[in-house]
This record gives sequence, structure tokens and C-alpha cells, in this order.
Amino acid sequence: METALATIPARSRRQAMDWSLVLASQGIEAVIEHAPESGGWMLLVEPAQFEPALAAIRQYRVENRGWLWRSQLPAGGFTFHWGVLLWCWLLIVIHWLGGAWDGTLAGLGAMNDRVPVTHEWWRLFTAVTLHADVAHLAANVSTGLVVLGMAMARFGPGRALLAGLLAGALGNLAGLFLHTGHYIGLGASGMVMGGLGLLTAQSLALLRHGPLAWRPVLTGLAGGLLLFVLVGMNPASDVVAHAGGFAGGLLGGTVLSLLPTRWAQSRKFDQVAGLLALALVAVAWTLAALRSQVT
Repeated sequence: METALATIPARSRRQAMDWSLVLASQGIEAVIEHAPESGGWMLLVEPAQFEPALAAIRQYRVENRGWLWRSQLPAGGFTFHWGVLLWCWLLIVIHWLGGAWDGTLAGLGAMNDRVPVTHEWWRLFTAVTLHADVAHLAANVSTGLVVLGMAMARFGPGRALLAGLLAGALGNLAGLFLHTGHYIGLGASGMVMGGLGLLTAQSLALLRHGPLAWRPVLTGLAGGLLLFVLVGMNPASDVVAHAGGFAGGLLGGTVLSLLPTRWAQSRKFDQVAGLLALALVAVAWTLAALRSQVT
């Protein structure tokens, strides 16, 4: 005569599957069954393994108590925003124009250590759109396509573009004060690192769900920091500008993540932010062109 199997009730199919994996890790075989009459789920184990199975499940629940396995981020339903291609094409066109004009744009817009003397503040922004060569441009466009595209999907294209641009300017400002001696800086890498900072800070929105959210928040922050170390700490690159851009992105992402819902989901606010970012770039280059005519 077959021995009746012991029953361990579960609240849902997912819980039953999780518990079956826990038991499997302990070498305990379990069968998942559904009870249509009650709508519940259960695990069936050998009677001799009933107590060890309960102990394993109890320990699993204790170790994972309060952990938010899944939390809904207040996103717009997208994982990538193709509007980032416009930013990529803008960088490509500006680089082409710089080559067509024999490097004139680099002289007009690159960051340098004389900015405090010349008061050419616009170089903080124009330098973000310039690149030394095609390899430099390709590296920033390829990485920025992914990072900023995801940031635009998460926070809105206009808000992410403005926050990333300001982060890039902050990276140039950090380079100005932390580099010693003669300094020339250009490139969108500070803005790209700003996009990474935006994505790193997005987990802060989970704090709206209560104090137990600190674990996934710390996990998100740690993951973003490790990515920054991986892609932004190359000694051959401008690490100072990268760090400044990443810090700026963290700050911007914190502000955007904790905005009231009506602001975070406002299309008009996003459009205004995008127009402001474009206006900053346009005004910066206009002032650079005017200064060149004066000098």
C-alpha cells in the first residue's frame, strides 16, 4: 500500500514554485498540486521529509522577511526611447562641421583652464557636443545611445536630456577645478556618465513604498556604482569629468525620482525641459560664435 504524501499548503502558484526550489536545494523532492475546489496550491512531500521541509521553508521565510522582490517603478511603460537618436545625430553633425571648418569649433567650444579669466561659461555646454576624433565620437555615441535612451524612457526624454546636459556641464566644471596646469576638455562622456547616474538613482523612487524598500534601493545604487567603475574609471580617459558627470546624474536622478507624481508624469513639464536643454546648447554656441567675431 502506498504511503500518503504529506501536504504543505501555499497561498499561490508562485509561492509553491519558490518553496519547491528551496526544497530542491536541500535535496527534498516535492510535487506541486492545485486544489480547484479551494483555489489553493500545495506541495506534496514524503512523510519522512515533512519536518525537514517545513524547517527549510521556515528558514527561507525568515531570511527573506521584508525583502521587496518585485516593486513597480513609476515608469511610462517603455524600456528605451528612440528619441535619443536625435541626440546622437546632433553630435555627429557637430563633429562633421568641426572637421569641415578645420577644427574651428574645437577652438571656440572646448573647455579650458582660462574660463575663470575669460568668463566664457558657455564652454561648459559647448564642450559636451565636441569630440577629438571619430573614435572618441563613436565611443560616446554607442554608449550614450543605450544609457541615455534608457534614461529618457524612465524619466521622459526632455527631463533626461536636460538632466544629462547639466550633468555633463558639471563634469566639465569638476575638470576645471580639479585638474592642475593647462587643461582642455571636450566630449560627451560626462553627459553619458550623467545618464548612468540617472539610471542609478531611479531606485530611490521605491522609497515611496515604505522603509522596507531600502534593500532594493541600496542594490540599485551599488549596481550603478559598479557600472561606473567599470566604464568610467579608465585611466586613459578624463576620470574627473566622468566622476563629476556621474555625480550630477545621481543628483538629477534623485530629484526626478522624488518629484510629485503630477510633475513626474507631466508631458508639458517634459517638453519644457527638453526645449530648455536645446536652448542651452543653442545659446552657448551662439555666444561662442559671437565671441569669435569680437576677438
